[in-house]
Amino acid sequence: MISSMTAFAREEYRGDLGILSWEIRSVNHRYLEAFLRLPEELRVLESSVRERLNARLGRGKLDVSLKFKPGGMAEAGLQVNQRLVEQLLSAEQQLADLMEVGNNLGSSDLLRWPGVLEEQEQDFTPVKQRAMILLETAIDSLIDNRLREGERLSKIIRNRCVGLQAQVVQVRSLMPDVLETVRSRIRDRLTEAMEELDEIRLEQEMVLLAQRLDVDEEMDRLETHLEEVERVLQADEPVGRRLDFLMQELNREANTLTSKSNSVDVTRSAVEMKVLIEQMREQIQNIE
Repeated sequence: MISSMTAFAREEYRGDLGILSWEIRSVNHRYLEAFLRLPEELRVLESSVRERLNARLGRGKLDVSLKFKPGGMAEAGLQVNQRLVEQLLSAEQQLADLMEVGNNLGSSDLLRWPGVLEEQEQDFTPVKQRAMILLETAIDSLIDNRLREGERLSKIIRNRCVGLQAQVVQVRSLMPDVLETVRSRIRDRLTEAMEELDEIRLEQEMVLLAQRLDVDEEMDRLETHLEEVERVLQADEPVGRRLDFLMQELNREANTLTSKSNSVDVTRSAVEMKVLIEQMREQIQNIE
């Protein structure tokens, strides 16, 4: 199926560990390029995140962000530095004995002393594991959205191909009349310029002119390229570059048709072809 490079996905986890949420925005790009924004405590996940993105996505510019709000099990706790408190109390007791006064050091004084309260080192392993599981879900969602958008783009391209095929049929139907009109015009001009008309020479010139104006080859190639577009649209792989190449080939044939045109109607069809090809090319820029 065709996959678009333009999509958005958001997945959230709420539980004892807290709140985790991934957001992934994807737009078209020549290669796969990811910009990550991770919380400081989870920045160690960056290489793993890039590995998963590279493994599952082909092309696109990605804006990936992870937000984390700790929960009850993930919040850092405080503990008392018992050894330091004992040292402070001992020092205070020694000072009180020397000065022959009572102890004045209270618990609130101790808590304000630098180093008495220590922040417990938090184990973020469960949070990291949950974040990576949630990332896979977010990537799944992004891929689904890209496929849905790709299906929409496929319909647009197929509709333009139908219009292009109609113009090919139109040009084929016009060419016999175009050639006959040119033949009559040249015959009239030669009749006026020559008293005696060499029919054999005239027919030879007509044959050469018909060859120069013949667009059957261009029409055949256009139809072949359109068939290839349909085949590529059914492929189960990234096809954006292949489709872009086919648009170049279609445009080349339309340009040749314009240069060979000796009729307003044929020129009009050639211009319409180029418009349809350009419309397809614009959509294909978003296809992976």
